[in-house]
Amino acid sequence: MNDTDRQREAVAEALENVTARLDEEKSHLTDLDSAIGDADHGANMTRGFRKANEKVQDMDEADPAELVKTIGVTLVSEVGGASGPLYGGSIMSASQEFSEEGITAETSVAFAEAYLEKVQDRGGAEIGSKTMVDALTPAVHTYKKSIETDDLEPLEALAKAVDAAERGVEFTTPIRARKGRASYLGWRSVGHQDPGATSTLYIMEELLATAQTYLNGEVEATAEAEEAPEEMPDEVAEGEDE
Repeated sequence: MNDTDRQREAVAEALENVTARLDEEKSHLTDLDSAIGDADHGANMTRGFRKANEKVQDMDEADPAELVKTIGVTLVSEVGGASGPLYGGSIMSASQEFSEEGITAETSVAFAEAYLEKVQDRGGAEIGSKTMVDALTPAVHTYKKSIETDDLEPLEALAKAVDAAERGVEFTTPIRARKGRASYLGWRSVGHQDPGATSTLYIMEELLATAQTYLNGEVEATAEAEEAPEEMPDEVAEGEDE
């Protein structure tokens, strides 16, 4: 099996794992979204990823970039509301980072940064808006720092990114929503965990689980980031000392 075949297999397995996890968490995501949104996040995400999984599992000759792009295109067409363009459109655009060299440590950082940039461009959210950006931003910054500055292996870097995302999800609970339908609730949105940040964490946890198989290693998913990224708000950074 050459590198392209193995990467194709890894992408397909990662998608299968993400789809199964979102199926498992569908009710929980629905409950979270019922409190501050349209109550459709769980259903939308499971429908979109199931369809993407069906398509990708049949793409035996595609390279990793084509597979990832197909996931994005399918989510755009299958996921309703704001989630389709945010998740799918951003994945579709960022997939081009894998087009020349496939999936490497460097291209995975480029993909993560491009994905975050597109999510913010499309949604207009920043850290503290109580959205998926609150989980995604510290995760991407931590992953980039771990690879490029701390010279960690991708598996350990991804574990730290998952840990950063988890703390980002926790950060959404006590803050007021400033973007999306939850923002209509004003201060009544305080005390509720953001469903988009939560599904982002679930996806990242399954990417880490898949990476452990394909990178032949084991790492604690709760590995702590060494320090908060510079852009992280004080509320999240202070959480590291607790």
